[in-house]
Amino acid sequence: MNTIKVLAVDDDIINLKLLKSMLMKLPNVEEVIEAKNGADAIGILKNQKDINLILLDIIMPVMGGIEVLKAVRADDTMKNIPIIVLTTDETKKSEALDCGANDFVMKPVRLEQVSEKINSLISL
Repeated sequence: MNTIKVLAVDDDIINLKLLKSMLMKLPNVEEVIEAKNGADAIGILKNQKDINLILLDIIMPVMGGIEVLKAVRADDTMKNIPIIVLTTDETKKSEALDCGANDFVMKPVRLEQVSEKINSLISL
C-alpha cells in the first residue's frame, strides 16, 4: 500500500493537533505536516515536493484558504495536489470549489468523513 504525506493547514492549534492525531490513525497516512496559516502552507509546499494532499481551513489570518487555493492552482508545480477544504461556514463551499478545491468537509471534522474523502481523491 502506498502511503501519503498530508499538509494540514489551520490557524487553530487545537484543531491542527486533533486533525493530525485523527489522520495518523489512517493506515495510508505516513506523515502529517502542520501549517498555521496559508503563507506557511505555501512555503512548505514550495520546499517539499512530495506532499500528496492538502487539508485546508478557509478562515485564517495572514493568508486565508481561498487565497491558498488560488496560489496552489496557479502554480504548475503544485496545481495537481488534491485539496480538501475544512470550514464551519457552509457559504464558503461554492467559492472554495470554484477556486479549485477537490472536496469539502464541514467542521467539526469526523475521522470517517475525512478518511472517505481522502480515499476517493487518492487512489491507493
